[in-house]
Amino acid sequence: MNKLTSEIIPIKIEEELEKSYLNYAMSVIVGRALPDVRDGLKPVHRRILYAMHILGNDWNRTYKKSARIVGDVIGKYHPHGDMAVYEALVRMAQPFSLRYILVDGQGNFGSIDGDSAAAMRYTEVRMSKISHEMLSDIDKETVDFVPNYDGHELIPVVLPTKIPNLLINGASGIAVGMATNIPPHNLIEVINGCLAYIDNENISIQELLEHIPGPDFPTAAIINGSSGIQEAYHTGRGKIYIRARYKIEKDLRSGRETLIFFEIPYQVNKSRLMQKIAELVREKQITGISSLRDESDKDGIRIVIEIKRDALSKVVLNNLYNLTSLEITFSINMVALDQGKPKILSLKDIIAAFISHRREVVTRRLIFDLHKARLRAHILEGLIVSLINIDLIIEIIRNAKNTIEATATLRAYSFSLKEHNLSQYLTNHSREEKYFLSIKQVQALLELRLHKLTSIEQKHLIKDHENLLSTITKIDHILNTPKILMKVIREELEKIRDQFGDQRHTEITAKTIDVNLEDLINKTVVVVTLSHQGYVKYQRISEYEAQHRGGKGRSAASIKEEDYIERILVANTHDSILCFSSLGRLYWLKVYQLPESNSGSKGRPIINLLPLNTNERITTILPVHEYVAGRHVFMATANGIVKKTPLIEFLRPRNSGIIAINLNNGDELIGVDITGGTNEVMLFSAGGKVVRFKEYTVRPMGRSSSGVRGIKLSSEDHVVSLIIPQEKGDILIVTKNGYGKRTSIQEFPLKSRATQGVISIKVTKRNGSVIGAVQVEKEDQIMMITDAGTLVRTRVSEVSLVSRNTQGVVLIRTSPNEHLVGLQRVIEPILK
Repeated sequence: MNKLTSEIIPIKIEEELEKSYLNYAMSVIVGRALPDVRDGLKPVHRRILYAMHILGNDWNRTYKKSARIVGDVIGKYHPHGDMAVYEALVRMAQPFSLRYILVDGQGNFGSIDGDSAAAMRYTEVRMSKISHEMLSDIDKETVDFVPNYDGHELIPVVLPTKIPNLLINGASGIAVGMATNIPPHNLIEVINGCLAYIDNENISIQELLEHIPGPDFPTAAIINGSSGIQEAYHTGRGKIYIRARYKIEKDLRSGRETLIFFEIPYQVNKSRLMQKIAELVREKQITGISSLRDESDKDGIRIVIEIKRDALSKVVLNNLYNLTSLEITFSINMVALDQGKPKILSLKDIIAAFISHRREVVTRRLIFDLHKARLRAHILEGLIVSLINIDLIIEIIRNAKNTIEATATLRAYSFSLKEHNLSQYLTNHSREEKYFLSIKQVQALLELRLHKLTSIEQKHLIKDHENLLSTITKIDHILNTPKILMKVIREELEKIRDQFGDQRHTEITAKTIDVNLEDLINKTVVVVTLSHQGYVKYQRISEYEAQHRGGKGRSAASIKEEDYIERILVANTHDSILCFSSLGRLYWLKVYQLPESNSGSKGRPIINLLPLNTNERITTILPVHEYVAGRHVFMATANGIVKKTPLIEFLRPRNSGIIAINLNNGDELIGVDITGGTNEVMLFSAGGKVVRFKEYTVRPMGRSSSGVRGIKLSSEDHVVSLIIPQEKGDILIVTKNGYGKRTSIQEFPLKSRATQGVISIKVTKRNGSVIGAVQVEKEDQIMMITDAGTLVRTRVSEVSLVSRNTQGVVLIRTSPNEHLVGLQRVIEPILK
């Protein structure tokens, strides 16, 4: 027992765990997950190709069962599961996975829909033609070999590839603590880049980009923008955006459009893509699609999406790009093994490593050929000398007792070269023109067949020897002249390019085509409502059908008892909304940024959309379609103050908002509109007064100014509406209790600014105070809303046209304790 315990060595568990985990991590990194920068292959792929090479499974021979190849690989070279090897073999035969397939498969090798390959007993394979270029000259000692896992076989450390496989086919893999994701490229472009590097090893990456503009995927599609490519090629890491290629077909009879996708991003599962689109349509996240079907066949991909008649194909397209894998982000992470260590490599690093590998392979091949040529020349020398002295040699052999004695005698004999004039190119002789045969020459002589003794054969031997000497001289010259060596490499690369090169599949757009959120939204006329407590939302205007005058209306929002609708406007979903607050600040929103809700929803607090301060609320909202120079924002406050500021001063939104007007204590904005500099202005008060004056009487002011007086008010009165009147149209005024009237614009006289004005409508107990006024035309409609959330849409033509000093008629019947709070003109069509 004591002897056993003495063998126990105490160690720290932290150190053992660290050491064991690092060993495991390096084993996975080097032995499984990462490719070698030289041949671009992981060990399993390298072993598959080598096993096929040893088996003679060539491109121009019959196919062999995949199970045969897998068996050889796991039995000789790769001590892992058969399915892991077969999956690697299958991927090498998939034209949608590799840009240039390395295995020619026969049978079911899976599909772009994610279908699995048939079992290995059913499929057959052979090497593709380009794969032979990866194993070319492997039998000429061009690469090192190491023992396999059991020491009974030798396997190559790397293949002597002639093709830059790491770039043309890419690689992906997850190791321990690191991963690689290298996209495939076009063979012609990559080899052109290699040739440019051979011409100038100091070439910059930017200059290499002129030859290699970016990845080239087997599934084609479009790379959206080149900035990510630049970053990846310089640093080894970057992101590119790949989007599907489409065309739009239009039915001339029905006018309906159809989206046809015929190229999809790399590594996207088409079947799952179709399921995702169907799911989004079913959940109404994408509207405007009436039909979806897959018409793909052996000729290529064809995803057909029919668009509804009232939908825009561009909007549907942008939604598809935004919500589905019709556009994906491909993260480039160029990690590979360089001299046995994982490294992040730039484009130039990868090309430099490949050219360095080619230089080593070609050098070792030339040295092998040189040794072989010298050995053959040496043998031929001996045969030539022997044939010249054939009678003497025959006599020596005839007199020898056995082969050993004949060999010894021939090696000891000196043959004269004087009378034969051979010493000029024979190397194995002394100064006395004597020639001694080596052991290899004697063995070749003893194995010589009788027909070689003819005079013709003797001439052939001399000719072959001369050719070999020329070859030796040529190889020596190449090995001793680096420029000629690189020329040999260049010529071989050019031959590969001309034989296997093809046109680029993937298009690269120079600038990113961004999908803005606005591109995903249909231009739709909507009703925007803002409650007194700050709840905002929009609804489609089509939800409100026009009713006859005096209708009960319908609910526009679910309103709390203490809340009511304060502002209402009709706008386009692509319009900007200038939001003016009670503190005189301005904030920006796009209509589509507001929550779209149904009539039963109160919306969302606007404070969640804007960075409002404590005790600050939005009091006025103004839709703006575009910012035009020469136009102004005209503002009016409840206390009758007016101000005019150039519209372009509000062009650049700030997240924190800006000052729009300096307000006096107790005052607030009640109206904002756009003017052109020559308009008129009308201010309506709650007490039934109106003043009309020229806009030019108010000079343009900066954003931080306070404004000037626009109307003189009594102590109990306040301004409720601002109107910038147009040449045509009438003024429609409504009161708190649901009464209103329409009066010709001509009945409102032009007065000076800052006067009391004239009567706009009689304010009586029946009517109540004025809550708003708008300019309308007979073809228009108006929308009114109560503090209980009831909304009614009425045709202007049904409202009586009466004089200025009258009470009006019922426009909306309100319930007890319910009052009208909002009025908005509706123009159709309103799309801009």
